[in-house]
Amino acid sequence: MKRASFVTLLLVLSTVAPCSAQAKRVSAESKSARQEMILAPLGSASAPAVPAHPSPYNLSGVQYPRIEEDSRVTFQFKAPTAQKVQVALVTSGSNSLNPLPYDMVKGDDGVWTYTTKEPQSPGYHNYWMIVDGATVLDPGTNAFIGYGHMCNGFEIPEPGVTYYDLKDVPHGSVLIKNYFAKSINAWRRIFVYTPPGYETDTKTRYPVLYLQHGGGEDERVWIEMGRANLILDNLLAEGKVEPMIVVMETSYLPFTGGAARGPAPGAGRGFAGFGGPGGGPYGQLMVNDLIPWVDRNFRTLADRSHRAMAGLSMGGMQTASVTMANLDKFSYIGLFSGGAAMGFAQGGPGKPAPGAAPAQFDIKTIYSGAMADPIEFNRKVKVLFMSFGSEPPLENPEGLKKHQEHLIAAGIKNSYVYISPGTSHEWQTWRRSLYVFAQLLFK
Repeated sequence: MKRASFVTLLLVLSTVAPCSAQAKRVSAESKSARQEMILAPLGSASAPAVPAHPSPYNLSGVQYPRIEEDSRVTFQFKAPTAQKVQVALVTSGSNSLNPLPYDMVKGDDGVWTYTTKEPQSPGYHNYWMIVDGATVLDPGTNAFIGYGHMCNGFEIPEPGVTYYDLKDVPHGSVLIKNYFAKSINAWRRIFVYTPPGYETDTKTRYPVLYLQHGGGEDERVWIEMGRANLILDNLLAEGKVEPMIVVMETSYLPFTGGAARGPAPGAGRGFAGFGGPGGGPYGQLMVNDLIPWVDRNFRTLADRSHRAMAGLSMGGMQTASVTMANLDKFSYIGLFSGGAAMGFAQGGPGKPAPGAAPAQFDIKTIYSGAMADPIEFNRKVKVLFMSFGSEPPLENPEGLKKHQEHLIAAGIKNSYVYISPGTSHEWQTWRRSLYVFAQLLFK
């Protein structure tokens, strides 16, 4: 994937905002307001190269995977009796939903080795081993959930970019909580980020962002792979965002029979689905169980104007479904590689051709009529943020821009579009999206 210098494309309302390599802010004029947006920092060709090093997700003392200075990656796996060992990962020759297996070469010591032929793009990457046809984990590296099963991971640095790094700044807390959802008669686990000072300043109340994962993942990934807590810690230290609580829940519900409506990450669980009254089963769980529980157990500002929801890919589509059906509960909506941009029209998901707007777009009927009254929608929703990576095949930035044009023509004045340069359906797109979206919240 191509690396851009320091420029991102941000569209808002009816104009393309001008920007330059030195610009850190762009603005756009509308008939009624001047909006200001913050650019996501990108790698710079002038930044010093990062020397070769073990992946930060390796166990202590383990040297492989090794990130080479040119961003290629070397893997090793010890299997003296194996006949064939492969490493499965996403490279420039595959998309993020279809990791490809690459043959490793066996050494005399029984250690198999493979080095990627091309540099890997910055950010987090999943991988796993295939030994004589069996999928196994690399024992020297931490494991994370992805693709509906546990994977290993490695991280490619982006020279000059530090907004998701661990820094010497005040840090919030990440809590793991369990709550009982009466609507589905089941216990649920959530990850909750509280900002620095939450434990000591006990009189302050905070707005809440509900942040959803993608398909085949769960509530852990925004912390483990997305580094959402570090992104917010660093933004807070720079005074760029309002302190907020972030709640991360799984998008899956207990599977009770019939065909699952999405890729279930484990037995006994099925995707909560899109649409329907209240935003479908998951929307009902949020409104009836999750949000009330969070408001009872944390010092929240428990009203629409202080509540946001966002998600990536499948989580973006789910966010659109839930928020549009509950505009009395949410004022900020973030769709990262999902939602309307994925082709929602007439209340259901579709697959627009590259560069095409969602088929049969009708402001009166999309999202079951949530936008039928643009004046009322503009009053309730302060930010409708939509993002994509710039690279195919899974991202559709041109279609997203056309989708926004339809919104503008229909009188929707609060839509923001962010295109992440040089990235596709991957964590670097979503880290950047969170970085930009968070700075629009609760202002």
